Amino acid sequence: MRIVMLGAGGVGGYFGAKLARAGEDVTFVARGAHLDAIRRDGLTVRSSLEGQWTVKPAAVDDLGGLPPADLVVLAVKAHDTEAVLQRVRPVVTPETAVLSLQNGVRSADLIERVLGPGLALGGAAYIFAAIDAPGVVVHHFLGRIAFGELDGRRTPRVERVLAALSAAGIPTDVAPDIRRVLWEKYLLICAQAGMSTLVRVPAGELRAHEPTWAMYRALVEECAAVGRAEGVALAADVVGAIMQAAQALDPAARSSMYHDLVNGRPLELDALHGHLVRLGRRHGVPTPMASAVYAALLPHARGSRA
Repeated sequence: MRIVMLGAGGVGGYFGAKLARAGEDVTFVARGAHLDAIRRDGLTVRSSLEGQWTVKPAAVDDLGGLPPADLVVLAVKAHDTEAVLQRVRPVVTPETAVLSLQNGVRSADLIERVLGPGLALGGAAYIFAAIDAPGVVVHHFLGRIAFGELDGRRTPRVERVLAALSAAGIPTDVAPDIRRVLWEKYLLICAQAGMSTLVRVPAGELRAHEPTWAMYRALVEECAAVGRAEGVALAADVVGAIMQAAQALDPAARSSMYHDLVNGRPLELDALHGHLVRLGRRHGVPTPMASAVYAALLPHARGSRA
């Protein structure tokens, strides 16, 4: 497949490097020192589970003049989505599949609004990885993808994407209800990202203090209530299941939002907690904990070089 990876950070870099290593025609869209390093030395993955390897794929900052893509993988931060979708237009045709692996639950709607209906595949990435240095991605653990058509059909393009991911050694599930899968991940991310960033401590410390852990659970409960108001078929015991998953997180686990905050980068706050608060207001569902997280982190949302 001719694959364009929009983003070469932890998510896009890791999965794109595995696809390139398996022989797929992968082009990374990156920028700055990371782009320069990939062009010069290739992209290196240092994995705690799989060892180290380097691939030398194409890497660009402009897709003009390139042939159409079979698959576009959206792996940039949520606040960059609309801008990067405008840049990918030159390689998108009605036959191109656009797979989002972003956090949150808005990406598919944005893809179809910017690029046109019928192109989006919903997707969720379960991975802890990040850029360690220009041209280097460090992979800590996990590395699985769930994806599917928004209407749940098992289409030929789903089978093609599944075949490519599987051949690259990426554990992949085709979800018959990808919207439910996205919301289940959203429940965990809103709580883990919100709390680890707000309190500036890892998961083990969050769990060690009963009032703090109670706030974590309240965030999960609010998100579940809003999801049900949106018509998502969440399981009756979804809150318990998400809290069990949170209990199993490595004690040192934080979140990408935490790392963005301490490094002065923009936060995915609006796509996560801001979106949840707005949906809650629309449906008349109270979201006091999400509103508190949103208000407290909003001054940092655009990042800071201080």
